Amino acid sequence: MKRLRFTCVLAFSLVIAPFVFAQNTLNVYTIMPEKYATTIFAAFTADTGVKVNFIRLSSGEALARIEAEKNNPQVDCLWGGPADTYEAGVLEGVFQAYKPKEAAKIPTQFRSASNYWTGIGIIPLVFLSNEQFLKDKGLNPPTSWQDLLAPAYKGTLQMADARTSGTATERIYTLVKIYGEDGAFAYQKKLNENIQLYTKSGAGGAMPIATGQAAAGVFYIVDALDIKDQGYKVVLSYPKEGITYGVEATGILKGAKNLAAAKKLMDWASSNRLGKVMMANKIDYIPPRPDVKVTEPALDMTKVKLIDADIAWKGEHRQAFVERWVDEVAQQ
Repeated sequence: MKRLRFTCVLAFSLVIAPFVFAQNTLNVYTIMPEKYATTIFAAFTADTGVKVNFIRLSSGEALARIEAEKNNPQVDCLWGGPADTYEAGVLEGVFQAYKPKEAAKIPTQFRSASNYWTGIGIIPLVFLSNEQFLKDKGLNPPTSWQDLLAPAYKGTLQMADARTSGTATERIYTLVKIYGEDGAFAYQKKLNENIQLYTKSGAGGAMPIATGQAAAGVFYIVDALDIKDQGYKVVLSYPKEGITYGVEATGILKGAKNLAAAKKLMDWASSNRLGKVMMANKIDYIPPRPDVKVTEPALDMTKVKLIDADIAWKGEHRQAFVERWVDEVAQQ
């Protein structure tokens, strides 16, 4: 577990110190990568004066910890990660409903109908490939899920582990929508023959692909673009059968000890300020608010086949799909 990052709050006296802490400090688990969360929370603090302490966890870890701490929550909010993680948490009763001030300006498909979570970004899946590997093998970038089954990829693919990563569960949702449930798991058994490593986090395989230690994988676009923006020779491509997309979310935990500060974060997250901060800092989530201008051309999805997958359906099936993946794919 990464050490809790924290910013000290100046206590002018023992009498007012608890009040200052309660009003101006927020404790958060973030599924969003640390470097993005650091930038975003710094902007939030500058705008509101609320200091943010956070620990970065993968989606599976965060959900497990929040459920384990249900009767004595150690943080106030969950930040980032796919909305199906939040829906799974709603079923366990760990989130508190709150409707942010500008929630109505976010399309309904990108926020909880019952106000348990608010969408902060849209992240489609994408194939990421090492350019040199493709040249050496005489391959075009993959444009079909079936392309990843080719013998040329044997032992070269890195993708996320469904037990810990929301990117991996998103991959499963896509395949179920395309092939049906049984067909999706039959496909993944074949794909497993080409897997070099299942990584703990969704972005874990991106750097090995960038440096040529692995050939290709399936990622959320924010992680793939991050690698490309660093100057590595990688190629992004999309499968003709289509891909689903994650809705990155945030929500307040039931029993939050700093509730007023948590509500401030939700209000700020629902404003167009968050989207502007992400665009200005090349944090490549597609803002859910239509009034935020997208400045990264690669986030234009007009030529990509996007498959809608109901978030409540994802949350309802998440655990069963993970268990089946473990039983039939990872342990075969």
